[in-house]
Amino acid sequence: MLVPAEIWIRMSSSLSQSQTNNTPAPPPGGQPAYHSPLQGYDEAADPSGVPRPHWKPFFDSLEELSPVELTRRWRDAQHLIRDNGVTYNVYGDPRGISRPWQLDPIPLLIAPKEASFLEAGLIQRAKLLELILTDLYGPQRLLHSGSIPAELVFPNPGFLRPAHGVKVPEGRYLHLYAANLGRGANGNWRVLGDRTQAPSGAGYALENRIVMNRTLPEAFRDCQGYRLAPFFQAFRDTLRAIAPRNRENPRIVLLTPGPYNETYFEHAYLARYLGYTLVEGGDLTVRNNCVFLKVLGGLQQVDVIFRRLDDDFCDPLELRPDSFLGVPGLMHAVRSGNVAVANSLGTGVLETPAFLAYLPQLCRELLGEDLKLESVPTWWCGNPDSLRYVLEHLGNMVVKPVFPASRIEPVFPAELSSEQHSAWVSRLKARPWEFVAQSRLDLSTTPVLDGIKLVPRKMVLRAYLAAHRDSFKAMPGGLTRVSASADTMVVSMQRGGGSKDTWVLADGPVGDFSLLPANSRVQLTRAGGDLPSRAADNLFWLGRYAERAEGTTRLLRGIVVRLAERSGFADVPELPALFRTMRLTCEPNSTATDVPPQTEASVFRAVFDPTHTGSLATAVRALRRVASIVRDLISIDMWRVLSGLIDFPTDPMSYGEDGPTPADVLDLLNRTVITLSAFGGLAVESMTRAEGWRFLDMGRKLERTLHIIAMLKGTMVHPTSDEGPILDAALEVADSGMTYRRRYLSSLRAEAVLDLLVFDETNPRSLASQLAALEDDVNHLPRPARGAGRAPEQRFALAALNAVRLAEPERLAAVQDGERPALAELLEHVAGWLPILSDAITLQYLSHLQTSRHLASPEPIRRTGADSGDRL
Repeated sequence: MLVPAEIWIRMSSSLSQSQTNNTPAPPPGGQPAYHSPLQGYDEAADPSGVPRPHWKPFFDSLEELSPVELTRRWRDAQHLIRDNGVTYNVYGDPRGISRPWQLDPIPLLIAPKEASFLEAGLIQRAKLLELILTDLYGPQRLLHSGSIPAELVFPNPGFLRPAHGVKVPEGRYLHLYAANLGRGANGNWRVLGDRTQAPSGAGYALENRIVMNRTLPEAFRDCQGYRLAPFFQAFRDTLRAIAPRNRENPRIVLLTPGPYNETYFEHAYLARYLGYTLVEGGDLTVRNNCVFLKVLGGLQQVDVIFRRLDDDFCDPLELRPDSFLGVPGLMHAVRSGNVAVANSLGTGVLETPAFLAYLPQLCRELLGEDLKLESVPTWWCGNPDSLRYVLEHLGNMVVKPVFPASRIEPVFPAELSSEQHSAWVSRLKARPWEFVAQSRLDLSTTPVLDGIKLVPRKMVLRAYLAAHRDSFKAMPGGLTRVSASADTMVVSMQRGGGSKDTWVLADGPVGDFSLLPANSRVQLTRAGGDLPSRAADNLFWLGRYAERAEGTTRLLRGIVVRLAERSGFADVPELPALFRTMRLTCEPNSTATDVPPQTEASVFRAVFDPTHTGSLATAVRALRRVASIVRDLISIDMWRVLSGLIDFPTDPMSYGEDGPTPADVLDLLNRTVITLSAFGGLAVESMTRAEGWRFLDMGRKLERTLHIIAMLKGTMVHPTSDEGPILDAALEVADSGMTYRRRYLSSLRAEAVLDLLVFDETNPRSLASQLAALEDDVNHLPRPARGAGRAPEQRFALAALNAVRLAEPERLAAVQDGERPALAELLEHVAGWLPILSDAITLQYLSHLQTSRHLASPEPIRRTGADSGDRL
């Protein structure tokens, strides 16, 4: 079965050029590049191979683009995904949280009539599910009458007994609902499963739309696709309406499990798009049955929590004691009516697939209607008649656990050996109530770009509804997922699948709508919102890691330059001092008298080794990790700059069997310095001088102070007879050589170097400049009204600065018994103040945080379970 040859040829041959270095040759003899399956339903073509009518405008629009233009656009789209940091964490993938989001360039198109049918069916279904939830957490008549087996409710981990009897705002349980839809071989849509507690993917659907709108704007316009903004506006209005207080301007937060959750990008993206504060459980506290957000200036009451956590992780006091992700006391605050949670706690009870078997009867009983959008045929094996049918037709079934929390993967009995098949029969007979069987649905296919050709892949559409007034509003789109290969039965992003944009087409022109009204009046303000303490902590460490990476890079570059240009240590008298500085910088517990191994291998280890706590690779990894956590607080340009470090090598063998040469390493270090300098420049020029910038700047200044101290200890505390090259190297590492030569021409004197690197506050690389900036940042931090005295952190910052201001360059430069004792004493004195200052800032502003997550060699804490019941 073949479909539009000339278009598929051009698309596959041109788009694929952006995925390979070799330009593929077009198919010989005009043979079409896409072969739709001989059996089943294909979304793009009818059984005769002719494009379906609603796809024609799409194909016509593509015909107007040349292969070169298509190639350029798709390459730009892939760069946009990378630069925007669109990621999805597939557990077990070595790229971890840095794994790029997989988007296919060909959207799924849904015709207007079909979209209306799906919308009506999904709205009816959402209303039905809300009525069921109202009964289960209320009078429980459905349980008493036997309409719902009690075995599916009371043993269900998703049924929260503390939520029984709790009144939910506006009587709404499902503020955001999602359903997984599949189309069978007969062309009919079926619901494969309901997502009712914290449905994920809406943010990815929005990002897919933004990318595709930039890639194929003409095609989207010609197809008359609906925009997604009105859906998110309706959702935002709903959250505002359920606020128990201050409905005109409620404080709404988005509660995330944290950066190691697989869909953390979506959490940060939605928070930014909707204008909500992104918080973790540790950012919230319950006082007097109210939920408060911990910000630098104190506590602010929260009105609505848009949660991305599974139900039982939300409150360790009443729900799951081992949860570190939730808010202790949240359930009681909800019960008291002082905060609203979306979706309501306890909605996960309906995610058991066994409920699908009872929805037709429940729909007739509660709504007096037949179910418009049928589910995939489902049997709960706890029913004897259902078990008998399942065993007789086991080869045509998919067997799943009755409760998703059990983490048992779906089983396809037709693919089992005879021994495995018998074992499963015995297992079903022994404990039938633990399993659900569903008919195997021959999912429809859709064209996917695979390398240099278009191929059919199985697809599942996740559709979204938002509660709106007394009904629901459907997203005119959705998240389409495709299988990883032709023989893969399970469509899952966790199994290597991809995604598509979903275009719901209109019958006529589509209105232009934005979440930013052009004509509305706003109250002028220069405040950017109060900063949560956790965010301040992360920004502080973002600054530290950025400066740590830059300082380490500059030092290593100074060493590698000398290794590359000269052959022996006798010709480079400054190398021992630089190696000593490297030891002090990369191994903080060492002393200035330690003699490090002066070898090329030790330098390469300091550059590449991710297991070495002080290596550049470790600092870069930590920098990227923290940047991913605060991505909702930094600009797109800052994120894009840091994206240039994604491919920082950690294996010297990536340069070949012989490893890198000094020239290779020097090129890497030069590029890294440029990237980190660009980040520092954007931090200075692109961030308002609000609390977030202050903490970022304090982190940078504190870390640069430590680097200056280590550099001075390594190069100037123990002078040699020929100190000129060492002084020159110190100026180079401190990026102050040009300033020195402009002042003193070619004369190198220790007191002049110390004046420039220690005392000169006009030099942004001097010790005094860092301490003066630290004092200024500390003085601008928010603090409660107090008496005339200074706060502890102000006193400590001033003490460190005054110690430098009161010292004398000539005295520091004086040599006694082969060392500079005054310089060593000053450096130790200032270094002693820094941890005291850091602890004071932590105590005043960050004291609610748990043990610091930002270690010298940070390792991610795998927080499984939260939001994982709804894996994409």
